[in-house]
Amino acid sequence: MEIVSLQKDTTVREDKIQGWLMSGICDKVLGLLCENARYSFAEMADILGESELNVKKAVEELEKSKTVVKYAAILNTDALQKRKVQALIEVKVAPQKLKGFESCAEAICNFSEVQSLYLMSGGFDLAVFVEGDDIGAIAKFVAERLSVLDGIVGVATHFILKKYKIEGQITRPDQRNKREIIQA
Repeated sequence: MEIVSLQKDTTVREDKIQGWLMSGICDKVLGLLCENARYSFAEMADILGESELNVKKAVEELEKSKTVVKYAAILNTDALQKRKVQALIEVKVAPQKLKGFESCAEAICNFSEVQSLYLMSGGFDLAVFVEGDDIGAIAKFVAERLSVLDGIVGVATHFILKKYKIEGQITRPDQRNKREIIQA
């Protein structure tokens, strides 16, 4: 009986060790995915000095745990021919008994115009990032759909005019090569 018990403990220890090892690989793989989500398993394995199989398992673990929610391109909308209008809406909410901000946040999440929603500290409660075809569409959304929700105390809409940096990436072309050299 003692041998069986020891074997079970060893298995548990091996599982824990494997989990710790995978956790370390997951952190490294996550860093690479944040840098460039288009890296192949082979490229990540080469960079990290890991096996392709371990990298693939790490990615699968990150996806399964919802640590990686979605792979998406970061667009510089200023460079697009047809641009949508984007806005940040500050929302003040009267917290509801036993639910706090959750019921308001759930309702706001369901609007198709809403791209991102964050609970904030400071002068307002929710930061809502929205997108529409034009300023009028966003104004209509705020007036007719958002501000009339139960619990909404006030809103302040800020239209995004230009993006200088998106998700850590500078949007303008490198200006250093375009400057002329002036000699005296």
